Amino acid sequence: MNYLAHALLAGPLAADRVGGVIGDFVKGPLDPLPPGMSADLAAGVMLHRRIDSFAETHPAFRRSRARVSAERRRVSGIMVDLFYDHFLALHWERVSAPLAVESSLAAFTTHTYRLIGSHPDALPPAFLAVFERMATHDWLASYRDAATVALALDRMAEFRLRRPNPLAGSGQELLDDYAGFEADFFAFLPDALSFAESVRRLRSTPAA
Repeated sequence: MNYLAHALLAGPLAADRVGGVIGDFVKGPLDPLPPGMSADLAAGVMLHRRIDSFAETHPAFRRSRARVSAERRRVSGIMVDLFYDHFLALHWERVSAPLAVESSLAAFTTHTYRLIGSHPDALPPAFLAVFERMATHDWLASYRDAATVALALDRMAEFRLRRPNPLAGSGQELLDDYAGFEADFFAFLPDALSFAESVRRLRSTPAA
């Protein structure tokens, strides 16, 4: 999952939402806690990791990865993560209506940036520069535009991945099977929401 999906799936708690967005930048074990990170924030990062593992095994997510061309199959997970953020942003009002989150995508992203900015000491150094650009250009809402998703994938191909990779130009694959990816997204999201809620609920249930 990418930034916007993790922010939504994190649920109502601020620490979970922050942990959801920064999760990919927190490496290694969470016990002992990384410097500057609270137990609540670490729980949010762990939720992020659980959601990623869930996605990798979900039939709809796997179906989306199988839609990707053979020459890009090894980076299909990255592509599908961005594609799903596109559909989430595009259909935000429909998706958010039954949930206890901001009904406006703009309000949700603004609040998310504010929450992240309120935890400066806990943000991984590698995330700080990313966050400045993310908030300035409102990456989370910009995924609504398929052209922005394509540009993000091109930039990842050039700047984020260390090894030569086939991500450049991969945004076209979203357009080539748009309805298929969209159907997969809507098959995946309800299960992902239920899974994330169950993790949060079990986490808060006292041991017998």
